[in-house]
Order: sequence, then C-alpha cells, then structure tokens
Amino acid sequence: MSHAPVMTAMCLDAPGRPLTARELPVPTPAADEVLIEVSACAVCRTDLHIVDGELTAPKLPLIPGHEIVGRIVDTGREVERLRVGMRVGVPWLGATCDTCEYCRSGRENLCPSARFTGYQRDGGYAAYTVAKADYSFEIKGDYTDAEAAPLLCAGLIGYRCLRKAGDARRLGIMGFGAAAHILAQVARYEGREIYAFTRPGDVTAQAYARGLGAVWAGDANDVAPVPLDAVIIFAPVGALVPLALRSVVPGGRVICGGIHMSDIPAFPYSILWGERRLESVANLTRRDAIEFLDLAPRVPVRTDVTVLPLVDANLALDRLRAGELSGAAVLQCRPRAAGDGA
Repeated sequence: MSHAPVMTAMCLDAPGRPLTARELPVPTPAADEVLIEVSACAVCRTDLHIVDGELTAPKLPLIPGHEIVGRIVDTGREVERLRVGMRVGVPWLGATCDTCEYCRSGRENLCPSARFTGYQRDGGYAAYTVAKADYSFEIKGDYTDAEAAPLLCAGLIGYRCLRKAGDARRLGIMGFGAAAHILAQVARYEGREIYAFTRPGDVTAQAYARGLGAVWAGDANDVAPVPLDAVIIFAPVGALVPLALRSVVPGGRVICGGIHMSDIPAFPYSILWGERRLESVANLTRRDAIEFLDLAPRVPVRTDVTVLPLVDANLALDRLRAGELSGAAVLQCRPRAAGDGA
C-alpha cells in the first residue's frame, strides 16, 4: 500500500524541553515489523516522566507515545499473523529477546533486553510508526480509534495491577486518572467494591470516581471507612505506600502500578507485618494484552477521552502534569476525514 514519503512527528531532543514538530521520512518496517498509519495516540504519565527526565535512558532524539492505534499499511517479509488494513494497537513493551529465562517462561515483561515504545523505540506522536509484529495487537469492538488508545497502557497496566490484587473484594485505588477510570469499570464488572483516593481537596476527581461506581471517595491521606483487601497505587508518590499499607487487612496487598515513583519514606515494620504484601508491576506481557483486549468490549469498558491535534502534544502533557484531565488525553495523529472513526 502506498503512503506519504514524509510525516509530521513531535520529537523530544533533550529531557526538560518541549517537544518540537518536525517533518521526517516515513520509516521502513524491518522483516519482523509492520508500518502503521497512526490514527490516535493516548498521552500517558510515563510520557511525562520521559519528557521531564525522570526516566533517564531514552534514545534521543525520540518520538514519544506508546498507546498507539492505527492501521497497517505495510508489513515486513517475515510477518504472517498481521495483514495490511488491520486495525492494531501498540503498547509500552515493544521488543524482547525471546530467548532469556523470562521470555521463555511467559514473563517477557522482565526481559533484561526489553525495548520500550516511545522510549528506546520511536512511538506514536507521529503520523506513522513501525512496530514489532509480535507486539502489535488487533483492536476489536466498536471503539473509535481515540477511544481505543487508552486501552493500550492505562487499560493494560490497570488490568495487570488488578490481577496482582488477587480476589480482593474491597479495592482501594490511589490516583484516579486514566488507568483508574478503566480499572474501576473492570473491577465493578467483577463485583468488587471501589474506594478511591485522590489529591487532597480534589472534589471533581472524587465525584468522577463515584460516577464510575466507587462506593467511597476521599483524599489520599484520609482513612477508608472499612479495612481494604488490596490497594493499587497509580499516583507516582512514594509517601502513599505507608498510607496504603495501613489501609489493608492482614494478608492484604499493595500494588504499585507506576514505572516511576518518588522515594518511599521509612515506615515501621508493624504495618507490613501480618503477611501484607508490597509489590510492583513492571510493564506487561503479551498474554495481558490478549486477555484484556478481549475482555474490554465485553464489560464493556468505556474510555473518557479528550482529543487534541498532534501538534498540541505539549499542551496535553502540560494538562496532565497539572492534573487537569479526567480520563485520558488522546492525540489525533492524522486529519479526520468524513466518516472517520478516529
């Protein structure tokens, strides 16, 4: 399939600096890759950590973005599972070695040679991107492209966190943003009770959480009205860890869902004792993607998105940094045509 020879992309030249719009050659897929015309790319807090220099090993210059939805316009010669015209999504985990003990045991999220979309591989803040075929997943359901984009990270990481929480019936969520608004819907579908913790005084976020079925919503430093079976932390604030440990019952779990978090302060052993478990979530696996992208249309998960043009990527990051978004910001990466579902 023919495509334009050049594309618009938003590029990071150095951490701490705004992204710059550039016209770049459209990339060519390698033998095991697909070329995707990007329709939409959601804006993730991890993008913010990369742009702000809190994740310190990006390739530079870099095209950020790892919640990508688009259509395949070309395939490498080794690609068999995917075909031109298919709508696919591309998540954070972009490539692994497939030979280490982690990859061989279905734990490729821990592969020491992993490369990540929008971090060590160019991502979706562009009109086109290339992705490994093994890490590109068909998007089904009646989602528009913009609605589907947050499923690729906010949804996948939230899903993995929920599975780490086991069969917790009373579930606390600290940080009620893009991931939480998806996770809450899946948790309610599974019959769990949601207790939402937000930034102090953020009554808008608390009302948003209650609208998604939370039985209680309060400030991050509040005490939940009942002991919780598990707490998932999405806010990148280490000081929340002791608060979460104090909130869970003996045998309860605290799951840290972010890639980056500020330092965790010292806390007394007594709040960990009682077989409470503190655990992080690292990236995702292909099984996570297959399971969640099959589950989401059946719930059905509905995403709350604010759509901005690609050239407004810096504005989207600023709004995320300031906590001004409910749900997820999504960049529209190509002009919308009549009848377009993006």
